[in-house]
Amino acid sequence: MSKKAQIRKPAMTGGGDPASAYEVIMDAIVTQKLAPSQKVSENILTEMFDISRTTARNIMEQLTAQQFLVSVSPRITRVAPLTLLDVKQNFAMRKILQPEVFAMAASQVDHEQIVRMNEDTSHKTPIQDDQLALNILKANKHFNVFMAQHVKYPLMIHWVRQLEDTTMRIYWLYVKLNRTLPYTWEHQRALVDAVRRDASDDIRAQVHKMLSSSEERVLDALFMHDQLYMQDLKIPSRS
Repeated sequence: MSKKAQIRKPAMTGGGDPASAYEVIMDAIVTQKLAPSQKVSENILTEMFDISRTTARNIMEQLTAQQFLVSVSPRITRVAPLTLLDVKQNFAMRKILQPEVFAMAASQVDHEQIVRMNEDTSHKTPIQDDQLALNILKANKHFNVFMAQHVKYPLMIHWVRQLEDTTMRIYWLYVKLNRTLPYTWEHQRALVDAVRRDASDDIRAQVHKMLSSSEERVLDALFMHDQLYMQDLKIPSRS
């Protein structure tokens, strides 16, 4: 059987909708169905996701501009690596940006909606199902982007959205290693409570506390796995 025939297409395909196709391909990068440093091309994306070459080309251009794909030569494009530097940089930038985003947005958001959205970002039992893990990480991203959207600075929204996509890549790896989230329900609840009170200093403190704790848990998890002492943080193979 040829390699092409062996490629398994995801259950969801992009179809004719470029926005849906983009989301499915981004999900594949997050979940490492398209692994860090894996070679990609228009043909590969067309075959894997049942999309047109034009759609594949446009998505590749968009993901390259967002640095989720990297061109290593005129003929070779790969999924962007995921390294310890990427992890540390992501947390550092979010600790600078996210406390201010939440503090600025607190007076603008519907607090009851925030409570409902927060409920979708947590899970108290071990996460065994990949689709459940992806849904939770997407809910966490949407929660943080939702807050940024209420600040109403387009460039800030763009930065937050890109940081959150990288966060999903990092948190996915943690969930696969530990079957749990790097942040806790208690952290989320304390943050939402501060947002509801519009207590700016407390909001900043709670966001920073949650991100610092999550960073520590993620780095500890990575350092405990010998297979992750390499350039790309790929999910370790299970014997």
